[in-house]
Amino acid sequence: MDRDRTYFLLLNIGHFLDHLFMLVFATVAALVLYREWNVGYAELLAYATPGFFAFGLFSLPAGWIADKWSKDGMMCVFFIGIGLVSIATGCAQTPLQIGIGLFVIGMFAAIYHPVGLAIVTMRWKDTGMRIAMNGVWGNLGVAAAALITGYLIDFSGWRMAFILPGAFAIAMGLAYFVLRRDEFRAGQDVKNNKGPAMVGPMSSSYRSAIIRVAIIVFVTAAVGSIIFQSTTFALPKIFDERLQGLATELSGLLEGFADGNEDGLAAVIGTLAFVVFAVASIAQLIVGSMLDRYGPRNVYMVVALIQIIFFALMPGLTDGIALAVAFGFMLGAFGQIPINDYMIGKTASGAYRARIYGVRYVVSFTVLAASLPMIAFVYDNWGFDTLFLILAGAAIVIMGAVLSLPKSLPQPDSGPAPAE
Repeated sequence: MDRDRTYFLLLNIGHFLDHLFMLVFATVAALVLYREWNVGYAELLAYATPGFFAFGLFSLPAGWIADKWSKDGMMCVFFIGIGLVSIATGCAQTPLQIGIGLFVIGMFAAIYHPVGLAIVTMRWKDTGMRIAMNGVWGNLGVAAAALITGYLIDFSGWRMAFILPGAFAIAMGLAYFVLRRDEFRAGQDVKNNKGPAMVGPMSSSYRSAIIRVAIIVFVTAAVGSIIFQSTTFALPKIFDERLQGLATELSGLLEGFADGNEDGLAAVIGTLAFVVFAVASIAQLIVGSMLDRYGPRNVYMVVALIQIIFFALMPGLTDGIALAVAFGFMLGAFGQIPINDYMIGKTASGAYRARIYGVRYVVSFTVLAASLPMIAFVYDNWGFDTLFLILAGAAIVIMGAVLSLPKSLPQPDSGPAPAE
């Protein structure tokens, strides 16, 4: 494998690890800690919330440091830093200690999106395909968090779910340093990544159109983040409650699962969650291929309708039917991911695109963090059936916002030429 392919592979592994580390605790809390530490699931979620806030808020300083110093250097900090902190978190003895560990994991995880994605977009000409591939690796990180954590819980204990991925991340960081060590000097990124030329003032019609689209993008990104976080974080716990019969049957058919006893079901539940996440991640590629053909308005309406239908169907379901419906709403949750980024890329001119993307990620990641207390409160008081109805309502809000989109997006060059 040549250096260029290795470089892209390491960036993809980084995206995979970024999302994996942010969701290891979701499975650990759902399947083990609530029993081992005798702490309620809703209470445990409170210790994860600050980490998700850090995941969003620290993306801005991470990007600033990368521009001033070195993007490749910051990627090494990401790999090695998140690995060391994950190992330390695996040694936690109290909920407070694990909460501190999750917060620092969130700080290091915040590095990837502003830095790793910037490298992907500036390095290769086939940007669209590279972003799509990189996005699938991130989705697989979401999926693998439940799978890997479930297996490690059964065969090595929950602490290994933090320690082993942490050791792997450190190894990837050292490999990244060896590959890119010659680039770690001040000014290298600036030399290789000259920014877009500044453009003249926007026309009033284009300004109005882009403001309208931007408002819709930020509203749908915020509401979509509630759906994404609620489904990806809570799915292991949902499956733990709803798929016990199916998991017991499956564990009896497979060797090495302790003959279906309760302690041996974590791997089965983790595997089911992985399969749902992995298959649903394909929706991102399908949606990406449909956007240019049918336009974001039509595609987004279909995705929102899928979410409304399957979230409304989920209350009260168990085992095989619940698994099938979970496939449906996860297809919608993953399918919405590329649409907002597509609209920003098509609508915003080069001079404004980076800052709009930056705001979009702060909005999305902050809402991701705020969703955890909502999940905990709803679950503790009414259970997951109410959560599904809330998410169906959120999808209805998205549908209403999407109906306000113009049929064709305004283009940066569609208005009158800027004044001299």
